[in-house]
Amino acid sequence: MTPIPDRRTGSGDRRRRASPMSPEERRRAIIAATVPLVRSHGFDVSTRQIADAAGIAEGTIFRAFDTKEELLTQAVQAALDPGDMEQKLLVIDLTSPLPTRLEWAAKLLQRRMAGLVELASVVGPASFPRGQSAEQREQHERLHQLLVKIFEPDRDKLRVEPDHAARLLRIIAFGGSHPRLADGPLLTPAEIVDLLLNGIRIHDDAPGWEGRTQRSGTPEDPNTPESADTPKGTGTTHVVDDVLRRLAGDPSQHSDDPSP
Repeated sequence: MTPIPDRRTGSGDRRRRASPMSPEERRRAIIAATVPLVRSHGFDVSTRQIADAAGIAEGTIFRAFDTKEELLTQAVQAALDPGDMEQKLLVIDLTSPLPTRLEWAAKLLQRRMAGLVELASVVGPASFPRGQSAEQREQHERLHQLLVKIFEPDRDKLRVEPDHAARLLRIIAFGGSHPRLADGPLLTPAEIVDLLLNGIRIHDDAPGWEGRTQRSGTPEDPNTPESADTPKGTGTTHVVDDVLRRLAGDPSQHSDDPSP
């Protein structure tokens, strides 16, 4: 069947015109379509690829953004969003044993770390954001408080406050989830939890945690992600520090100043 020529171009391209949106809605839609492309291609993605993914003409991109670089920078910022991580932390059953609760949280943290390291390896250190916006700091604080709540029901069994315990969980989970830092096999969620709660010293009077799990005993839950795969881009040592500071809540990163 012969395509119907476009009256303006004379071509047979039947691409639909962009549906009516406000300028801000259009920008958000283009950014959302660009994020998966940036994860795959970094800043080498073309405006034609972006237009195809967004279902718009290339010219529409430049009516919404001054430059391609502006769009890609905002897409990288959007890719740093924790997405549905908040909701997945919220559904963790706080009546379940502490090690079980922490394993679910460790899985989510591992997936977060893997995604950020992979993004950093694709876009490169020059394009990876160095600071946090006010909105990102708020997101970080909400996630931190959700981790704190996981410890709260067992605070009387901890030697540290739940707030500090949540930070230690992030540090161990992130450090054990990147090949360059782990220097060997990545830690499993069960190993992360065991190291956090029991350490490496033999305790004659070690408490018998109900529900304590071993490496091969990680429970399955359809509402939580599987263990993180080995992140791509293991040669990204030059951006790992920035990623870890961002995730661990280093005060030096709580600034919009891009300087180190």
